[in-house]
Amino acid sequence: MSAPALAEPREVVVRVISQDAKFVGDQMGGARIVLRDAESGNVLADWITAGGTGNTRQIMESTGRSPMRATPDAAAFSTQLDLSQPTRVTAEVFGPLAQMQASSRVTSQRWIVPGQPVTSGDGWVVELPGLAVNIIAPQPNTHSAKGSRTIEVMSSTMLMCGCPITSGGLWDAKDYKVEVTAYQGGRKIASGKLDFIEAPGRYGGDFTLPTSGVYELIVSARNTRTGNAGVDRTSVIIPEINND
Repeated sequence: MSAPALAEPREVVVRVISQDAKFVGDQMGGARIVLRDAESGNVLADWITAGGTGNTRQIMESTGRSPMRATPDAAAFSTQLDLSQPTRVTAEVFGPLAQMQASSRVTSQRWIVPGQPVTSGDGWVVELPGLAVNIIAPQPNTHSAKGSRTIEVMSSTMLMCGCPITSGGLWDAKDYKVEVTAYQGGRKIASGKLDFIEAPGRYGGDFTLPTSGVYELIVSARNTRTGNAGVDRTSVIIPEINND
């Protein structure tokens, strides 16, 4: 008769890396990691990545199929999983937690085998797409100045790790296109480009709406080289113009 299988605790290290950039950690509130048994759905571990964004040169100048990008200070979630047999595990990632308007959820799966820790190289790395866009102005339900249909739109854009967009920098402002679009009842009414104003990632400009009414404003940012994108939204009220 065979002996019952015994669980073997093994370390699993999970890291979340921002698309086009660095690791998601303390600077952006981290990312929540939930590890589940893919077959039963049972939660095996649940925590938040902690640590820094990592070494800029080592990450951004890395080459090859499986480059070593993580340094000891790079944000991670480390846990011990007690498994008695090979288990397909799902990692559910949600973040960044400090920019909830920008947060996205992604999943990844891999086999974890008892006796084989998931720590080699960078560990289990999950890429988080998106850009963190924040509308600075107008604030929600702002009324435009009486007699004017032109409003000032200001926004900030950064990578999901908090890395800054600057002029001529590693994340160069010229590689990003930022636009504002106005909707009423789900129908596109008007759109315009926002210009880069200053670092880090500040874009803005005047935007004229055709008529009075309540508008939903959506500011979208996109990296024109990689397609990585992000969105924020607000609302504005344009009052009736009295010509008397």
